[in-house]
Amino acid sequence: MLIKRKTGGPGRTFHPTVAIGDTPRAIDRRAFLRNSGLVAGGLAAAGSIQLGSVRKAQAAGSSAIGPDVTIKKNICTHCSVGCTVTAEVVNGVWVGQEPSFSSPINRGTHCAKGAAIRELVSSDRRLKYPMKMVDGQWTRISWDQAIDEIGDKITGLRDKYGPDSVYWLGSAKFTNEAAYIFRKFGAFWGTNSVDHQARICHSTTVAGVANTWGYGAQTNSYNDIRNAKTMIILGGNPAEAHPVSLQHLLSGKEINRANMIVIDPRFTRTAAHATEYVRIRSGTDIPVVWGILWHIFQNGWEDKEFISQRVYAMDDVRKEVAKWNPEEVERVSGVPGEQLRRVAETFAKEKPATLIWCMGATQHTVGTANVRALCILCLATGNVGKPGTGANIFRGHTNVQGATDMGLDVTSLPLYYGLVEGAWKHWARVWDVEYDWLQSRFDEVPAKAGRKARTRKESMESPGITSTRWFDGVNLPEEQVDQRTGIKAMMVFGHGGNTVTRLPEAVKGLAKLDLLVVADPHPTTFAALDARRDNTYLLPICTSLEMDGSRTASNRSLQWGEQIVKPAFESKNDYEVVYRLAAKLGLADKMFKNIKVVNGVPEAEDILREINRGGWSTGYCGQSPERLKAHMRNQVKFDLVTLRAPKDDPEVGGDYYGLPWPCWGKPELKHPGTHILYNTNLHIKEGGGTFRARFGTERNGVTLLAEDSFAKGSELTDGYPEFTMAVFKKLGWDKDLTADEMASITKIGGANIDAVSWATDLSGGIQRVCLDRGVTPYGNGKARANAWNLPDPVPVHREPIYTPRPDLVAKYPTRPDERQLRMPNIGFSVQKAAVDRGIAKDFPIILTSGRLVEYEGGGEETRSNPWLAELQQDMFVEINTGDAADRGIKDGQFVWVSGPENNAKAKVKALVTDRVGKGVAFMPFHFSGWYQGDDMRKFYPHGTDPVVLGESSNNTTTYGFDPVTGMQETKCTLCQIRAV
Repeated sequence: MLIKRKTGGPGRTFHPTVAIGDTPRAIDRRAFLRNSGLVAGGLAAAGSIQLGSVRKAQAAGSSAIGPDVTIKKNICTHCSVGCTVTAEVVNGVWVGQEPSFSSPINRGTHCAKGAAIRELVSSDRRLKYPMKMVDGQWTRISWDQAIDEIGDKITGLRDKYGPDSVYWLGSAKFTNEAAYIFRKFGAFWGTNSVDHQARICHSTTVAGVANTWGYGAQTNSYNDIRNAKTMIILGGNPAEAHPVSLQHLLSGKEINRANMIVIDPRFTRTAAHATEYVRIRSGTDIPVVWGILWHIFQNGWEDKEFISQRVYAMDDVRKEVAKWNPEEVERVSGVPGEQLRRVAETFAKEKPATLIWCMGATQHTVGTANVRALCILCLATGNVGKPGTGANIFRGHTNVQGATDMGLDVTSLPLYYGLVEGAWKHWARVWDVEYDWLQSRFDEVPAKAGRKARTRKESMESPGITSTRWFDGVNLPEEQVDQRTGIKAMMVFGHGGNTVTRLPEAVKGLAKLDLLVVADPHPTTFAALDARRDNTYLLPICTSLEMDGSRTASNRSLQWGEQIVKPAFESKNDYEVVYRLAAKLGLADKMFKNIKVVNGVPEAEDILREINRGGWSTGYCGQSPERLKAHMRNQVKFDLVTLRAPKDDPEVGGDYYGLPWPCWGKPELKHPGTHILYNTNLHIKEGGGTFRARFGTERNGVTLLAEDSFAKGSELTDGYPEFTMAVFKKLGWDKDLTADEMASITKIGGANIDAVSWATDLSGGIQRVCLDRGVTPYGNGKARANAWNLPDPVPVHREPIYTPRPDLVAKYPTRPDERQLRMPNIGFSVQKAAVDRGIAKDFPIILTSGRLVEYEGGGEETRSNPWLAELQQDMFVEINTGDAADRGIKDGQFVWVSGPENNAKAKVKALVTDRVGKGVAFMPFHFSGWYQGDDMRKFYPHGTDPVVLGESSNNTTTYGFDPVTGMQETKCTLCQIRAV
């Protein structure tokens, strides 16, 4: 727990049952670090600190206890677990932090980042005021000057090059409300090139899971994993990436004597807790999963009844799995057949069982296919839709789930409506603007390079450029980019610049931009790469701890964070900055016509109410700000495992904590939220549900609807399609609608009232009637083992672009070159060239990447925190003892890690260890501030440089993109390592 020093006191506060008699004094964190030799000595000012040394952190002042103390609750801004931060505020100053014992998620605990989070607000390394680069020098300017100049510049670029010439990069650290108005701004500006961090972490999860059973999100929750008797963790390291979540996993392991199977190329800190560790070659997830299924099918361990009732086309999977006998799996992945047989039997028989994955599974050119294979493994064993089962996807950032939900995605408007005409007309009604006006904001694209011209309507319905390829949108010849011109400007809100692969190419792109705007609490790598001399602006944005708003954790629960203190220095919150920019462009009156604005700042509560008015498709309609605030007041009432409050509680009775979506109907219906997706054992009013019928009712004469399976209490006792007015009329349920509901539906439908659906009915009447009848508004379909709309309908193994096994490429090649998301994807040509040139001989080590417990994301924020910087002072590469011996490399010495593209290299320290196998290396991805051996500290604005700098792992990462989402391939490129 967090233990604080008392004001004026010499040491710690002790629990009365411990501080008795001669009981030894507890060793605090500072003493532990000092005694173990981990604290750096007294050093010079941070501006002169070299890589590998930091200033000793000073203990913060203590908190006070008394009537002047105000308690504020917000949510940790780091990973997606959703830990409550309980702050003590005196006279507007955040003076202390209490353990949030009442939170059912973190229960009084924090990881190192959460415990040190107060420093984010008080840090003197934050941007303090707007800045502008003039002839290579940072110059202070006012907010008015910044908004005026930026507004004029992007308007000029829009007039000359069109709206797609400006790229809008948002943030997983936005609140839901900020993410929503940022996407709305993109729509009003006239572009779909609006993206954020999910592109590089779980975009393939969203695509793979949604295309299997309906929604692209975690099916259960961290807490529910306590119910599991078997858990497979594939490509995830929650011990470091999601430390507080591990209490739930380890409690389940202890209480249930559960099996914990970790499948990973690296023996992680999570693997140290495993009952079984399976080391695989990075990039062979599908062979391993199919190898598990081979044993399950061979032995008849699959759940035949579940498959028959709730799964479409499992026989198609059987045909592919049959190719992956134990010998072939071991030849490709290195995993012995007997070990996989043991894993398969455990997962199929010792149920309930859950699959947990993170970016080790997703960051591949076959990322979507990997995810699909994992979902199919759950389906084959019936491990979906029940406590202790499911696809438990651990998202990375505090609100990466919510920001994805809100449409910071180049393929969709908010809440997964997509970009089709009906989606735009739906949001036009919610926003109370003309559909034709929205269409007029988009670009006409002339014919070029053999591609036909594109109308404004077609541009409106065309996905944008992904964040993984923004610099290709700058660098590539314009005839290769499927829009009027390439990218000329970048508006970057809360996103690091070191998080994309092929960083040398990104540096070239930065230098070519006509305009770069970075809006963030810190300058970020974008501002410190010495790539620009002018037309660069830094806007100081406050953290989400300094503003009101909701966040959505991985488990789909929404939590309301209240402003702890006012924004520090001259920083402003995202709401105000977006509003001021919209006002400058003449868009504010339309954008905020139905949102309350107070003193130039849109009100978070009112933004959420607009989300509620339009969020029917995902069940974001029932989580009003009032209900969310009631949950924060009553956290202690929610059960640790079920996350449900007692039904007789006057404020939150029967609710699941955070009203996890879908939370059907209007807030006054008091739907409790959905703790476990697709759970037919509960009534829909109690959080039950079915698989989504989003792919039609039949294909090739085979039904796509569930058979003899339905949610408890359903009036329809078989499969059924999603509900529209046409279906309602056939069932006679239209008579259940009120006059006001019918009036709204008639206004929406006009001459085609039958097409109005559960997702477009703004009255909520269709959903209300569905709840009363016990049916799921989106229908009762089968999950798809064969997703015919994807490039590989049944997942197939494809070797990484830069594979260490060129002998396998002929049998398992990557996909042919093709165009996706406005860009050419030439992965096949790159892979062929790598094989032809013998790249694997010159770069024989597989390079993978991942997280450290001390830092998060691109690391600018956490490496600027002296408490965290003290704990992890060096960028490093883990190299196997055998590989180190072969190269004469000693632990702790500097080495060059070089990659096969761009003559890329990174100077880092060697950590010699057997955590990685022979021929494998690992680098954390949190570092920046060095570039190919050069210290870039001097390029930060004075006083804003992070305490710790280091090379980015993405200096050496390479080409490779998932065909569905544009996900980059960071987990299995190649490298060479040499001593400096």
